[in-house]
Amino acid sequence: MAQLSDITLLNEKETRAGFGEGILEAGRNNPNVVALTADLAGSLKLNAFIKEFPERFVQCGIAEANMMGVAAGMTIGGKIPYTTTFANFSTSRVYDQIRQSIAYSGKNVKICASHAGLTLGEDGATHQVLEDIGMMKMLPGMTVIVPCDFNQTKAATIAIAEHEGPVYLRFGRPKWANFTAEGQKFEIGKAQVLAEGSDVTLIACGHPVWMAVEAARVLAERGISAEVINMHTIKPLDEAAIIKSVSKTGCVVTAEEHQQNGGLGESVSGVLSRHLPKPIEMVAVQDSFGESGTPLQLLAKYGLSKENIIAKVEAVLARK
Repeated sequence: MAQLSDITLLNEKETRAGFGEGILEAGRNNPNVVALTADLAGSLKLNAFIKEFPERFVQCGIAEANMMGVAAGMTIGGKIPYTTTFANFSTSRVYDQIRQSIAYSGKNVKICASHAGLTLGEDGATHQVLEDIGMMKMLPGMTVIVPCDFNQTKAATIAIAEHEGPVYLRFGRPKWANFTAEGQKFEIGKAQVLAEGSDVTLIACGHPVWMAVEAARVLAERGISAEVINMHTIKPLDEAAIIKSVSKTGCVVTAEEHQQNGGLGESVSGVLSRHLPKPIEMVAVQDSFGESGTPLQLLAKYGLSKENIIAKVEAVLARK
């Protein structure tokens, strides 16, 4: 039985660094893995991959739309291209190219998107994409993955090389709590129950998973038993895990670093409305763009803190 006491903070590391280590290992495992970037090799931690596999790296320059077209073409020759740039430029700037050249024809492209959400921080609203999960999950055939820490990002980066079809892999910039197992086996579409509970279900993805864990510890001190689920795959969504947990607890709170519209919360709500109508509250950005600030300042201002999760738990318990 998974318990909160089993979750230990190992260290703090950037999820984008987990991607860098993961693509290097994926490249060692499979000679068809290639890396493309739009002038952001350093930011995406590609230097080790470039050093070891210089012939399998393509610098596309600040031409993200062209990068997506190049990647789509490479798949025809059996390559497994990983495109790399900031999440905003991986989606909003190139949505037409992804839809037409990659998703429509089911090309085996791995769209790897760093610096997602508010925790990009001081770069401000123009770079803090908060709509990308919704944009990408709506594309037919697109797999959407949002790992929670360094170790899981590394594992996911390795795993997607073996998955046939387009993938959107979303991760962040700052150093963050690293707490999942080193060397773990990543299973696409299979939710991770971090701690079992009986009073409320907490479902989170990305950086907010650690905040959900911290919130659950506070709730436990108050006599409230929270089940914590790391929903690292948004699509395909593990509907069975949601139904099983909420059947037991009777209510759910979701948490994500994304707009409420179109995000994880709406996906979970859709499952409950079809199969198990129960109270749900959502911790997410409320129809707003971000701004410049430190990651923690922005998470607090836009209602994505541990305290916000606790407040939503109190609200949803009152509705049971």
